[in-house]
Amino acid sequence: KLIKGYTEKQWGQKATDLPAFIIRRLPVRYTYDNNYFNDTYQGIPIGGYTQIVEKMLDHPEIDVETGIDFFAHKDQYLADYPKIVFTGMIDQYFDYQLGELEYRSLRFETEERDVDNYQGNAVINYTDAETPYTRIIEHKHFEFGKGDKGKTIITREYPANWKRGDEPYYPVNNTRNNTLYKQYAELAKQEGNVIFGGRLGQYRYYDMHQVIHAALVTVNQEII
Repeated sequence: KLIKGYTEKQWGQKATDLPAFIIRRLPVRYTYDNNYFNDTYQGIPIGGYTQIVEKMLDHPEIDVETGIDFFAHKDQYLADYPKIVFTGMIDQYFDYQLGELEYRSLRFETEERDVDNYQGNAVINYTDAETPYTRIIEHKHFEFGKGDKGKTIITREYPANWKRGDEPYYPVNNTRNNTLYKQYAELAKQEGNVIFGGRLGQYRYYDMHQVIHAALVTVNQEII
């Protein structure tokens, strides 16, 4: 009712073909607590993540460039900088020399609705197999009392197959891919001035709090 249909459309595979450990992402409780996470404090930053990143980068000694193809300048970057944090696909970094890892992508449909409130929650998941999207996000509910009156923005999220050139969102952590990733991880150890991080660099299904924790651990190891 809650798991099979959602999981199969999320990953594009039969549940019987998926690794059993992915079920550990779902909490099992014998209480009426319907929270997804067990953490004492739950939420997102006031104002969202954008304003946090903006403050982090608001220093004259920090240069920010966007729309840059890392691989078009890879050799120059490696020569010019003592440390590089690479959060792209680890197999792409090594030009797929050991083979291609699998990823899942997403497709988004966003529309404006002339209502105050479309669904009453920031996110509602659709767990049945028949509905083609996995969830609808209503953005104004991420911050209470914000947003225009009589207007709301919703986004439907559709799972999608991935091919080179598409945006990768999720690593497919089955036995074949995990074995291949370990081989790439051995190559990564030889890249002395490159730190591989994030879902794509470490080929791991991180949630936001896990990403932040991994980043802080890396800072302690590499800098402090």
